[in-house]
Amino acid sequence: MSYRLHVNGQVHTVDVPGDMPLLWVLRDSLGLVGTKFGCGQALCGACTVHVDGVAQRSCQLPVSGVGEGKITTIEHVGTTPIGARLQAAWLEIDVMQCGYCQAGQVMNAASLLATTPKPTRDDIRSAMAGNICRCACYNRIEEAIRMAAGLDPADDAQDEEKAHAV
Repeated sequence: MSYRLHVNGQVHTVDVPGDMPLLWVLRDSLGLVGTKFGCGQALCGACTVHVDGVAQRSCQLPVSGVGEGKITTIEHVGTTPIGARLQAAWLEIDVMQCGYCQAGQVMNAASLLATTPKPTRDDIRSAMAGNICRCACYNRIEEAIRMAAGLDPADDAQDEEKAHAV
């Protein structure tokens, strides 16, 4: 079946089965290989893309379920102000170790900052809980998100005090 997809600001027509996961359409039909296959069960977050600005696991989203949604992948998120700040922070802090999960991490973080521009540590930890990093770069990921949000490291102590006061 033929599907018309809005991906990274361009319209693409693909002839694929309706139950084909968006992940494989992006990678195999459109050559956008930045989105990674991790678990295939929407548990690890490596396949995260945005559909209309909302983080979605593309390994479990059938292409037929996208409809007219605007898809953004890691290849394009850096053209947005939030994505550019996140990518700059990722590089400045040197977040990546193996790097395999990082596209999904950045995409999920961008969705968080779009809805919560000044997240607390708890906001970040809650939003990022579904993204697995086998290299355990979680502290650097959190630091990069805070940097991209323009949060002062001095706020760390205040966040921790609030958490312990409850």
